[in-house]
Amino acid sequence: MSALVLNGNGISVGDVATVAREARKVEIGPEIIGRLDKARKVLDQAAASGQQIYGLNTGLGANLGTSVEGDASAFQRQLLEGRSGAVGEALPVETVRATMVARASMLSAGGSGLSPAVFVALVEALNAGVHPVMPSLGSIGAGDLVLMTALARLLIGEGEADYQGRRMPAAKALMMARLAPISLAPKDGLSLINASAVSAGSGALAVTDALSALAQQQQAGALTMEGIGANRTILDPRLQMARPAAGQQEAAKALHDLLARGEPQPPGPTTLQDPLSIRCMPSIHGALIEAIGQAKNAVEIELNAAADNPLVLGEDELVLSTGNFHTASLSLAFEALGLAIAQCAAANVARLIQLSGPGRNGLPKYLSPIGGASAGFVPLQKTATSILASIRHKANPVILDFLPVSEGVEDHATQTPLAVSKCAGMIALWRRLIAFELMAAAQAIDLRDGLTLAPGTASIHAAVRAHVSMLKEDRPLGADAEVLYVMLADGKWQGAAKISEEPA
Repeated sequence: MSALVLNGNGISVGDVATVAREARKVEIGPEIIGRLDKARKVLDQAAASGQQIYGLNTGLGANLGTSVEGDASAFQRQLLEGRSGAVGEALPVETVRATMVARASMLSAGGSGLSPAVFVALVEALNAGVHPVMPSLGSIGAGDLVLMTALARLLIGEGEADYQGRRMPAAKALMMARLAPISLAPKDGLSLINASAVSAGSGALAVTDALSALAQQQQAGALTMEGIGANRTILDPRLQMARPAAGQQEAAKALHDLLARGEPQPPGPTTLQDPLSIRCMPSIHGALIEAIGQAKNAVEIELNAAADNPLVLGEDELVLSTGNFHTASLSLAFEALGLAIAQCAAANVARLIQLSGPGRNGLPKYLSPIGGASAGFVPLQKTATSILASIRHKANPVILDFLPVSEGVEDHATQTPLAVSKCAGMIALWRRLIAFELMAAAQAIDLRDGLTLAPGTASIHAAVRAHVSMLKEDRPLGADAEVLYVMLADGKWQGAAKISEEPA
């Protein structure tokens, strides 16, 4: 895999995911150091002129009116120590790596005034696999600075690090990786921490996961339509054009392509109108496509923006205070994405209940081939509704849950890290429901005599059956669902890859 080059042209959520999860290397473009050096000189000149610069020669937050006396570099270490208030379970290494590459991308825009040597040290630590142990609780979304102090302290050789799967003092990790601790020039400490890099980095991972889960949900929905003998006229492109709601045409086309057959087939068992969880899939999935797109756009704005306070405008040779670290739109995008996922998950569970209920469109009761007292698939209805309850709980918004802090100076917040983390949790739960639907739909297909699948759905069915066999008598379906969920979640699911190789 080629290295990700930070050159000012922007990075994507996919770039963040490959660095975070696949150890992709990061390179510094040739023009970046010059850009950082120019901004640093503008910052130093402004400070030398006597300009008040937040976090360089003034205190932070409620201490805004306090002048910093003496060694400004020592103050940078002091502000890191004083803001290391994060607690709780450490963030996963992939989230920390996403945070590191997100901050590096933001800093490459040149608006921070960060010393070039500090930027280089950040990229070197990332490439060497030296990761700060970053507690998860402490940011309210007005910048992630309390969490980000772990990263800044790592670079100066303080705090704890994760290196080669071991937790150790940061100084030892740097030494083992043949890296040296850095020294902080004025404002360097604040430049490292005063940004929403945790929110942007973890948001990039969540969007990446949402995109893959959406593709899997489309596959499950198409397999259900085959298994239940659904009326496919709902996918007619003319219907989507008549009401071109957000994402609906794209969702309908994906389902249509999965169900497309090379030769005309005799009509199967269809009804005039199927239940809404089936009939309205294009609308439901379309809304989710739109929400994912909005979240992706919001994340990529943050990844590629100069979101520092104060901000150095190198070309204009100015240093100005800003509110660019505030991520109201990012938080709102993930709140909306969470609701769209919850809506999609509710329809998923409704389809599972339709498939595994008392029998519809000629399917046997509970999808059991033996009947009688067999439980078949019906116990999964309880598990699915339990999971859906957890998703619905996480869908409750948090964007307005804040209190004024720092003597009222910081009287607004966005709760972006919480909005992103709960959305990521919803995606993981939703994948479990997708696994349930895939299993039930595959069972329904196997119970239909003489059913010929479309090439796309045949590939999906084969992928399910590669891991989960047909239910012929009652057995622990939870264990089967767990196997399928792991395949969906860790990138080993082959359904989509096989579909892409088949003709439409």
